[in-house]
Amino acid sequence: MIWVFFAEARFAGVLLLAGAAINLWRLLRWRGIATHSEPLLLILHVGYGWLVIGVAALGVATLDAAFPLSAAIHALTTGAIGTMILAVMTRVTRGHTGRELSADPMTSVIYVLVILAATVRIAAALAARGQDNLLVVAAALWIGAFGLFVLRYGPLLIKPRTGS
Repeated sequence: MIWVFFAEARFAGVLLLAGAAINLWRLLRWRGIATHSEPLLLILHVGYGWLVIGVAALGVATLDAAFPLSAAIHALTTGAIGTMILAVMTRVTRGHTGRELSADPMTSVIYVLVILAATVRIAAALAARGQDNLLVVAAALWIGAFGLFVLRYGPLLIKPRTGS
């Protein structure tokens, strides 16, 4: 909230960096690496990791005008929000339609695409040249992630629930 009201204040940048550090510590304590065998769980940790990256980048952008604010905003939106939206939609769809709470290969591809979309979009914000090409690649990856979600999970959502 401090950044919303004091976006250019040095103390806001410092608090954002402190908040990122505290949340990184929290994320590391969750031992997300232990979930590597189940992408449906691992992606939740990755989404939270994007939150840490985004808040840290926002702190840096607040403290250093040379760092592009758009990189921080896209780490938060494309990275954290986009990843978490797909993580929760896939998990909830599987659970509510009676499917096993385990990611199939296409679900893993969806996750990889959204992570790549966020990474490329941030690279576009940081790039000195070639931003237009990177933006096109990021958009294609983003569309691919959500398009595959529709293809994979759309049919499950319009069919009756399996099992009990």
